[in-house]
Amino acid sequence: MFRKYWHNCFSRTAGVLTLIVLSSIALNLSAAVKTPLDPLSQPKFVNPLPSPQVVKPDTVTHPGFEYYELAMTQFEQHLGIVDPATGQPLLTTVWGYDGSYPGPTIEARSTLAENTVRPGLPVKVLWSNELYAADGVTPLAHLLPVDTTLHCGTNAAGANSNCRPLVRTVVHLHGGHTDADSDGHPEAWFTAGFTQGGPSFKPQMNGVYTYRNDQESAPLWYHDHAMGITRLNVYAGLAGFYLLRDDREDRLVQRGVLPSGAYEIPLLIQDRSFYTDGSLAYPNEPFIDPATGQVATLDPITGEPVPSVVPEFFGDTILVNGKTWPVLDVEPRKYRFRVLNGSNSRFYNMKFDWVKVGGGSIRLKQLKFRQVGSDGGLLNRAVKLKTLSLAPAERADIIVDFSDNDLAGKTIILSNNAPTPFPFGAPVDPATTGKIMAFRVTKPLNTLVPDTRKAKKLRQIPIASLVPTPGAPTRELVLVENMDELGRLMPLLGTSAAGGLLWSDPTTETPLLGSTEIWSIINATPDTHPVHKHLVQFQIIDRQAFDADVYIPGQPETLALLGRKIRPEPEEAGWKDTAQAHPGEVIRVIANYDLLGEYVWHCHILEHEDHEMMRKFEVIQ
Repeated sequence: MFRKYWHNCFSRTAGVLTLIVLSSIALNLSAAVKTPLDPLSQPKFVNPLPSPQVVKPDTVTHPGFEYYELAMTQFEQHLGIVDPATGQPLLTTVWGYDGSYPGPTIEARSTLAENTVRPGLPVKVLWSNELYAADGVTPLAHLLPVDTTLHCGTNAAGANSNCRPLVRTVVHLHGGHTDADSDGHPEAWFTAGFTQGGPSFKPQMNGVYTYRNDQESAPLWYHDHAMGITRLNVYAGLAGFYLLRDDREDRLVQRGVLPSGAYEIPLLIQDRSFYTDGSLAYPNEPFIDPATGQVATLDPITGEPVPSVVPEFFGDTILVNGKTWPVLDVEPRKYRFRVLNGSNSRFYNMKFDWVKVGGGSIRLKQLKFRQVGSDGGLLNRAVKLKTLSLAPAERADIIVDFSDNDLAGKTIILSNNAPTPFPFGAPVDPATTGKIMAFRVTKPLNTLVPDTRKAKKLRQIPIASLVPTPGAPTRELVLVENMDELGRLMPLLGTSAAGGLLWSDPTTETPLLGSTEIWSIINATPDTHPVHKHLVQFQIIDRQAFDADVYIPGQPETLALLGRKIRPEPEEAGWKDTAQAHPGEVIRVIANYDLLGEYVWHCHILEHEDHEMMRKFEVIQ
């Protein structure tokens, strides 16, 4: 118990770099210790909000498909930070797709049969790892500290990979209805030039993945998914939007319900920390055994100390679309924002704050907005909100109205008050991570483009509730916190009957092809976890509290449900691929499994995913 308590205190409150001197001594680093950049030294609401480039498809190379070639490379980019002493811009070395962070936006159209007005095409993408040194031959070293004590899966020969090679990537289309060989399985990683690949890598595909697009319009996204280093590869910059369109969305645009064109803007929100030279900062201290005072994280091959994974990572600087605390000048009209929480571990509770002055008083007010869509598509009806809660990987499609006369000339702050870890952790710093970006209502109204009207009903036919297949099992699964062999906190998925299970344990979830199953997920940890399932878009059925004091994972008879079942909030009542599983609650979700093959489900706190909180499931005949 002491070791668990000590490690929780050490990793969850130490911040990013407070033990940098210790790590330099323990790791015998020869380079000079870098100085963390003070986020308070950085300007806010000065950098214009970037708009990720929309990449154009090639329709000739693969007839019947839209084709893209996107290479993963290393480059320098100005993320908005400046030298505190001189005010001059600092460049940051990042990884990205097609030479940009975030990666370029892919806009595709659904191939569903009902899209008769503008039918879409499936997409093929050549994802190439070109993370070479300047000579174009030598693979790069990783930008960030790699913990080789983690179980990073096996190599092509089936042996423990020991997280080698250190620089390896694989791309997952998050939220996509994708065949297993193109899903971005975490053990389908490959290296620069495809010279090496994991046990699930298929060299015959030559790095070309196929995306069916046979689902409705939705704000999907793509990101790295290499096992054991996803947290590092995404933090380095490997993420981008994939916006899927369809006829239903087109009709709503034509009816003046959904803003479009310049008035539809994607927002990728991420937290980062930096050093004073502009480089990315990420925890690099080893794990010290509290009983002996010795470094416990030793590379299994070299025996040298290595940095340790941390339970969660929380950066002290907020970026949107790759810029720190940006600002967007808007017209007095409605805008559509496709909001994505792309952070490693940070949750966001977002509000649009503005100051109203009048009658001798100054009041902080919140601008109401409407949510029209969730992870997997449009809701049945627009939902009026004052606060938007997003866990890592969740998306929300919202419409914000800046046309009120009281807002003319005003600055509206998108603020955040989600504790870290969520929901019972430390409060955010209102001067830094409590602010995300700003909107200034300063642009004149373009009268050539009519403003949209308020969105209410979005679907002529509501989303049909899924019904479980007769005889299909209701799977009782569990989220737990255990300790690894070094005494570190290790979050796990598992079953209520077996308790927490490792990635290497036999697969326990094997839905039959075409079946619809209910998964009942019991969160026996003190944190909220964003549970993500590959392949499917699911529906949340309900949540229910249980007696956490008496429940013992591995002893399902100890599960005592409390109170009544709670239906999902209106903004959760659509298609989801990531859902917040709250502590002390059972969340039930239902999905249809219609493609064969091996997929994964996991917590989308990336530090958790990399430290065993991920399991396989296989759809079988």
